[in-house]
Amino acid sequence: MSIRRVAIIGAGIGGLSAALDLASAGLHVTVLERAASPGGKMRQLSPGGEAMDAGPTVFTMRHVFEALFDRAGEKLDNHVTLTPLDILARHAWADGAQLDLFASIEASADAIGVFAGTAEAERFRAFSDETSAIYALLDRSFMQAEKPSMPGLASNMVRGGLRNPLDMLKMRPFETMWSALGRSFADPRLRQLFGRYATYCGSSPFAAPATLMLIAHAEQAGVWSVKGGMHALARAICDLATAKGASFRFNAHVARIMTRSGGVEGIELADGEVVPASAVIFNGDYAALGTGMLGAEVTASVPVAKRERRSLSAIVSCRLAETSGFPLIRHNVFFSSDYPAEFRNVFGEGRVPDEPTVYVCAQDRGDDGLAAEGTPERLLCLVNAPAKGDSHDFSEMEITQCEDKAARLMARCGLTLKPGPSVTTTPTGFNQLFPASGGGLYGQASHGWQASFLRPGSRTRIPGLYLAGGSVHPGPGVPMAAMSGALAAASVLRDLTFPRPLPKAAIAGGISML
Repeated sequence: MSIRRVAIIGAGIGGLSAALDLASAGLHVTVLERAASPGGKMRQLSPGGEAMDAGPTVFTMRHVFEALFDRAGEKLDNHVTLTPLDILARHAWADGAQLDLFASIEASADAIGVFAGTAEAERFRAFSDETSAIYALLDRSFMQAEKPSMPGLASNMVRGGLRNPLDMLKMRPFETMWSALGRSFADPRLRQLFGRYATYCGSSPFAAPATLMLIAHAEQAGVWSVKGGMHALARAICDLATAKGASFRFNAHVARIMTRSGGVEGIELADGEVVPASAVIFNGDYAALGTGMLGAEVTASVPVAKRERRSLSAIVSCRLAETSGFPLIRHNVFFSSDYPAEFRNVFGEGRVPDEPTVYVCAQDRGDDGLAAEGTPERLLCLVNAPAKGDSHDFSEMEITQCEDKAARLMARCGLTLKPGPSVTTTPTGFNQLFPASGGGLYGQASHGWQASFLRPGSRTRIPGLYLAGGSVHPGPGVPMAAMSGALAAASVLRDLTFPRPLPKAAIAGGISML
């Protein structure tokens, strides 16, 4: 199968990564994006005329992006300006307690010792060792593998030097994160703090496997701020892919993926224009394929995405506000007083929590916490919400009630906001931006030990149709979605060299090769 023209649907980080890899390899690449700019969830909004990140705000796993730029013959530092953060995040509780986690394990251990005692500091050191070991076990054997499966994971681990198969149990796949954290820490606040890492992939710590504790290691390995925001990273990858020959078409609405005799042959836009391609990478929630949003021909190309397994959505408020009373830094978390109830409300009852945990990214601050006094600053405020944006229109009253609850919790923690211009996005809005997701921001929730193996890989059941993005393997988050794009591009290039067998109907009817 001769693949020369590749069309990519969606300029999120997965699509951008694939575009850069394929354009660097000399293929003819066209990226079609509904929005007016690249980035997908790495988007910007401008309340009061001040541009700010309205999606992911945490830059981790720098090596993933260094490798992406290296493959293109470039250096990451020549395209984006990154500043390492000494303080990963500041955490607060309504009783006035505060705890910073640091890029240094020893600095974090010292802070935890002051916060909860020397025994908890030692438990944190042991926890850090464990999360590092889990990450090491899964990095090459699972996250960088093309298709997730338990046999494949075991085989990859053996090839990687794993001598005792029982060592796989160190990943704690059959234990919930909450249960494992109960043995790791005696202080319930630390259990809550590290349980929050499950939400990084849109899941509940009460249902997600303890394996996801590896996220704590990924963040502990380093957090950076990006000059110009995370959207600047998307712009940089887009610009480099363009320089390598990729073509980007924005405000382009894809109507369907065209097939002929069992394989892909192009894309039809909403205005009837046809974009020929013998390979298509879909960088969106894979549920859109199964529900027929990209045409009836490709509905059977992926597993059925179950609505009841959707990940978290969110109510995100981007605002300009004057702040007082709490020493904000760049990343801040204000914890609810009843964590189990928060996730029961969202996943069990399908509603906004009675008292939500609030994440605040103060985008004008760094480690020193300084901001211009008396001047409104750029804040992203996020609370978890159910992914039912395709079945429930969140009303102004619901939004106001949610923001009031968040404000009351932050006030109990000491933070007062003087409101200014703001733009709020609900699950309804996220579903409109990312069709078929219901507003779920992370694909399917990672609940249960099998969840990670249920995510589709880069290849679909239709020759020439590939997947990228946070809803597919290796999972959600900016670096993981970038990895998915690299895996999709590698699959395309491999199929260019070693063609996949076509269905009998395709062999009989023939497919136009471009």
